[in-house]
Amino acid sequence: MSIAYDHALDTARDAAVVLRKQLLIDGQHVESISGKTFNTLNPATGQVIATISEGGEADVERAVAAARRAFEGVWSTMRPAERGHILFRFAELLKKHGAEIAELESRDAGKPIAAVLRQDLPAAIDTLTYYAGWADKIHGDTVPTRSDALTYTVREPVGVVAVIVPWNFPLMIGMWKLAPALACGCTIVMKPAELTSLSALRLGELALEAGLPPGVLNIVPGPGRVVGDALVNHPGVDKVTFTGSPGVGRGILKGAAGNFKRVSLELGGKSANVIYDDADLDAATKAAAAGIFFNAGQVCSAGSRVLAQEKVYDEVVARLTARAEALRMGDTADKTTALGPVISEKQMRSILDYVDIGQKEGATLVTGGQHVGDRGYYISPAVFANVKHEMRISQEEIFGPVVSVIKFKDEADAIRIANGTAFSLAAGVWSRDIGRTQRFAKKAKAGTVWINTYGYTDVRLPWGGAGDSGFGREHGTEALANFTEPKAVWVNLNV
Repeated sequence: MSIAYDHALDTARDAAVVLRKQLLIDGQHVESISGKTFNTLNPATGQVIATISEGGEADVERAVAAARRAFEGVWSTMRPAERGHILFRFAELLKKHGAEIAELESRDAGKPIAAVLRQDLPAAIDTLTYYAGWADKIHGDTVPTRSDALTYTVREPVGVVAVIVPWNFPLMIGMWKLAPALACGCTIVMKPAELTSLSALRLGELALEAGLPPGVLNIVPGPGRVVGDALVNHPGVDKVTFTGSPGVGRGILKGAAGNFKRVSLELGGKSANVIYDDADLDAATKAAAAGIFFNAGQVCSAGSRVLAQEKVYDEVVARLTARAEALRMGDTADKTTALGPVISEKQMRSILDYVDIGQKEGATLVTGGQHVGDRGYYISPAVFANVKHEMRISQEEIFGPVVSVIKFKDEADAIRIANGTAFSLAAGVWSRDIGRTQRFAKKAKAGTVWINTYGYTDVRLPWGGAGDSGFGREHGTEALANFTEPKAVWVNLNV
């Protein structure tokens, strides 16, 4: 395995300046009422890169109040086309400052800069541009009911939205939520993850520069158990959209039930990537490696279970092992780096615990699964063979660069194993038999099925799952339904 231990560039960037960031409420940078702050670290070095004001319940109160004023005032009553123009300007500013934001995201989340420039940043720009175009096209229908009436529907913004964003894709997933909500005419209080608040705060600044009125987008970093809970329980919040773990999702759902606010949840995954013996093994194993090791495996749709048919099982294991051992780890600022650190020491320990669990369960650790280097939270990509479907490493979301390779016999066995977890976010299948792949796509319990490919997303296609993967859909026109309420209007024509 090629491992770069020289963190000189990352270290130099971290030592150069420690950023000081405040909350963004009602168009102003403000300190938290408590005066508390917290530090955020570069996962590649463990060094402090920013000190951020820590929001509390009182800060949530003033942020929700600002969002409510903006909603009942200028934003929801603005011409939809003008909202779209502002969002287009926002997208142009995101492009203009792309290099700066990419570097910020790389340092804050421990992402290789090449990956941010290739996926996170372009996806965020594409999402914002797409929904900017939708702002003046959200409308209802004329519905004929009887001859003496005019009956029609309109779609109105849901109101104040709490946007709770995860740490694994703060920029991209943040925009998945911000863009459609803003296009629909909603106002927002955003809680970024404590571990990765920097790109969200910078987006807030660019949004104001683009012309977003004060109070439309408010950003309150802080602990989930404080800021998140306060947003979920606040009677002035009309909708909560959350991406994160199933455990936290269940807590949000319970809290929101208190005043029946709307909720959409995009949660975990334990996705199966099925490789039949007639598949193109080079293409399949290349994609399978990318599907689990991209972003150090910290992806809800990661193909963490590779199902290989008996005849090709050993070859699939060998090819995945070779690809894992060839990945370059190291300085996230180096564009040749393919694998960065995991987000935190806590997450690293959790992943390493799962590596131990897998071995104790009787699976064979073929390669990887070790802490690498003397600084940062790097884990060598791990390949487990001889994994049984019932093992914990096959059933539980590890959220790290760990793949379980499971043997299957035939189509029925593949479907049984693929559908045999509490998750249903995504799945992949590889075969030259188009009938076989279509049968799999029909039977797979998954919101997205990839055939002879893996991992692609596009803002124009719905994204989400069911079960422990959550409910509701992001992307496409489905996201517009998340942030609008339909209203029926009945006009008596006999008056």
